[in-house]
Amino acid sequence: MKFNPEDFKKTKHADFDVLWDKGREILTNLNTNRKYPRRSISFGKLHPVFDTIYRLRESYLRLGFDEVLNPLIVDEKEVHRQFGYESLAVLDRCFYLAGLPRPDIGISDERVLKIKQLLNIDDKRVEEIRQILHSYKKGEVEGDDLVSVISHRLDVLDSSVGTMIELVFPEFKELKPEPTRRTLRSHMTSAWFITLKELWEYTNLPLHLFSVDRCFRREQQEDATRLMAYHSASCVIMDEDVNVDDGMAVAEGILLQFGFEDFKFIPDEKRSKYYIPDTQIEVFAYHPKLIGSNTKYSDGWVEIATFGIYSPTALAEYSIPYPVMNLGLGVERLAMILHNATDVRALSYPQFLQYQPGWYISDHELAKMIRIRSEPKTRAGLLIQHAITSTCKMHKNEPSPCEFTAWKGELFNRNITVNVIEPEEKTKLCGPAAMNTIVVDDGNILGVSPAQLRCAEPHTPVNDGNILGVSPSKNIEATKRWVHTNLSYIDAFAAKAASEIENELCSGKDETAYRVRIIKTPAEINLEIQPAAQRYITNHNKKIDIRGPVFTTVQMKIDY
Repeated sequence: MKFNPEDFKKTKHADFDVLWDKGREILTNLNTNRKYPRRSISFGKLHPVFDTIYRLRESYLRLGFDEVLNPLIVDEKEVHRQFGYESLAVLDRCFYLAGLPRPDIGISDERVLKIKQLLNIDDKRVEEIRQILHSYKKGEVEGDDLVSVISHRLDVLDSSVGTMIELVFPEFKELKPEPTRRTLRSHMTSAWFITLKELWEYTNLPLHLFSVDRCFRREQQEDATRLMAYHSASCVIMDEDVNVDDGMAVAEGILLQFGFEDFKFIPDEKRSKYYIPDTQIEVFAYHPKLIGSNTKYSDGWVEIATFGIYSPTALAEYSIPYPVMNLGLGVERLAMILHNATDVRALSYPQFLQYQPGWYISDHELAKMIRIRSEPKTRAGLLIQHAITSTCKMHKNEPSPCEFTAWKGELFNRNITVNVIEPEEKTKLCGPAAMNTIVVDDGNILGVSPAQLRCAEPHTPVNDGNILGVSPSKNIEATKRWVHTNLSYIDAFAAKAASEIENELCSGKDETAYRVRIIKTPAEINLEIQPAAQRYITNHNKKIDIRGPVFTTVQMKIDY
């Protein structure tokens, strides 16, 4: 169930174990209301970047390449070997790795006293802590296991050990990372040399390998076309007679599988030193969907990949005696084209709305974000809900005062009668809005009358995301744009009434009545709209309008 995060935030005055154990409260009827196997989960949708990765992997495999996993962590000396005097420029865009040192922690007499007070242990147990800390210093105990090892060895709570370390050993909080000479690879080339060095003596030529994996580049900032963490779809061919034509053939073989038909191969002006001079080529593909777009590719020509032949001066550093063609393709760049995206950040991280050029939720999606809040839990409760709905629909226009029996039967070992009543005179059993239905129209949530629904065609197309509730008195024209939720006011009211009857019987009450009058908000008619939908509607100046007079009452009595 939904909970208040403020109730679970850690403070210095809270016992963490008590707070942690309190987490059980958010699970509704954990043991008594099991949903599996009745509950099923529908199919999800692929992320555009990983969808592109999947298709690229299949493309390489169809071309006869074998997949490998290249090293992700590369020592800076490998970059020096590959790039020569260019290595400083390359290393400038690399992320260096750092790690926390393992301090040699002593336990003074003052600390011994604090440890005894906090953990309620004797000198023998304090000596065990000293030994564990020594093992930690030597690397025999990992940092993320330190608390659990002490807790297990001393048979005390994890939270008590954590408190003890925080109060007695401030050295842990004062630790600062120490840099190493290892880097996260900034492009796949730095890893290919390492892989090829190990393989060339043990495999038959030609060697065809590919890898689609993460690379990391320390950009000054991320923007619409650059990310610090991106995916590279890279391949190599090692053979005695490899040349530029192999790069062209591979580029064409990949791009044809994605529907590209026109290509341009243009010499790259960068002339990287790990490629043989005049073999570094950029690949441009023509994509007509981008003509006239607001991107730098408005002429339709998009840079897709770069390939070249590794220089023997770089290969010699790894004692590799054969030429190697390498092609690298930016996955996010290709995904942007395939999905008509203009911002790589929005494509890769749609959960961060600040990257989105326009936050959009379709009417169909909004309709799925509306649900009934309270529903009966028992089979008899469901029967009561349906009986209330049927009775109201059948007698909605009966003049009052009036009373109709909706259901008689047994619930929780008691015989009960459920009536729909209207005690006031000169009205009807149900108010004018009782039969309204929730629809979504152009980003608004509205309630519309049965007459309006009959005017609108079924199976309405997706529109612009409004959720609206309109009574018959409102002169709103029914349109084909409506997306129906199939949630009516009377259905929601009946579900709440049946749920209340279950709850009151469990509380030992002999009778109860549940009434709804004029509604102004979704909660008043037992409807819930997810927060994301509410935020979307507010941000886009849409509205939720389900106001209307329902005036319906359900009464339950126990039969003795």
